[in-house]
Amino acid sequence: MKKNRLFENIVHGIFLILGLITVGCVLLITVYLIISGIPAIREIGLWDFLFGKEWASTAAEPEYGILPFILTSVYGTAGAILIGVPIGFFTAMYLSKVANKKIRAVIEAAVNLLAGIPSVVYGLVGMLVLVPAIRDIFNVPDGASLLAAIIVLAVMILPNIIKVSITALDAVPKEYEDASLALGATPTETFFKVSVPAAKSGIAAAVVLGVGRAIGEAMAVMMVAGNVANMPSLFESVRFLTTAVASEMAYSSPGSLQRNALFSIALVLFLFIMLINATLNFFLKRDNSHYKEK
Repeated sequence: MKKNRLFENIVHGIFLILGLITVGCVLLITVYLIISGIPAIREIGLWDFLFGKEWASTAAEPEYGILPFILTSVYGTAGAILIGVPIGFFTAMYLSKVANKKIRAVIEAAVNLLAGIPSVVYGLVGMLVLVPAIRDIFNVPDGASLLAAIIVLAVMILPNIIKVSITALDAVPKEYEDASLALGATPTETFFKVSVPAAKSGIAAAVVLGVGRAIGEAMAVMMVAGNVANMPSLFESVRFLTTAVASEMAYSSPGSLQRNALFSIALVLFLFIMLINATLNFFLKRDNSHYKEK
C-alpha cells in the first residue's frame, strides 16, 4: 500500500509539474508579447492601429493600420470553417458509424497523410494548381486571392476535425445507441440525436483545433493569397495577420517602430485566438449545464 501511494504521489507530482510548465510557457509568451507590443500601440494609437486601413511600414511617412489584416483573418477563418467543418464532421460520422473496416482504414490512412503534409506543400500545390484555376474559372487578373486562401485552409483543417471527431464519436457508449434503436428510432435519427449530442464536447474540441489551425497558418496562406495589404475581397490579393508578421519580421530593424508594430500584430492575433477559444468553451459549458439540468 505504501509503495502504491508513493508511486501515485510521484506520478501526481510529475503531472503537476508538467501542467505548471505548460501554464508557465503560456504566461511567458503572453508577458513577452505584451511588453514587446504595447510600446508600438502607444506610439501609433490604439484606434489608428486597430482601425487604420493603410499599412505602409517602409514608406517615407509610415502607416500602421491593421484593419485589413484583422478582417482578412476573420473572413478567411470563417470561410474555411464554413467549408471544412461540415465536410469534416460528416466524414467523421460516416467513418465512425457507417463505413466498414476496409473503407475506414483506407480513408483514415488518407486523412493521416493529409495531416502529415507540410504547410509549404499545401501552399505550393495551391499556387501551381488552385490559383491558375481560380484565374481561369472566374476570369480575374490574378487567382492569388482570399478565395484561394479559404479553400487551402479548409483542406488543411480537415485532418484535425475528422480525427478528433472520430475519436469523440467512437467513445460514445454503444448502449446509448442500442437503447435508441430499441425504442424505434432509425439509425440516422440515433446518430444525430444520440451519438452527436453525447460526443458534443469532442466535436467542439475539433472545431476549436480547426479554428486555431486556420487562423494560425502563415506559409501556405502567404503563397496563395497574394500577400498584399488590401481590404478583404474574395477575388483580390490579401494579407492575413500571420503573413503580415512572417513577411516583414526578417528585414525589420531591432527596436524600430516597424518591429514593435509586428509584435503588436502578434499580440492582437494571440488575444484573438484566446477570445475565440474562450467563447466556444463558454457556449459549450452552458449547453452542458442545460443538458444536465434536463
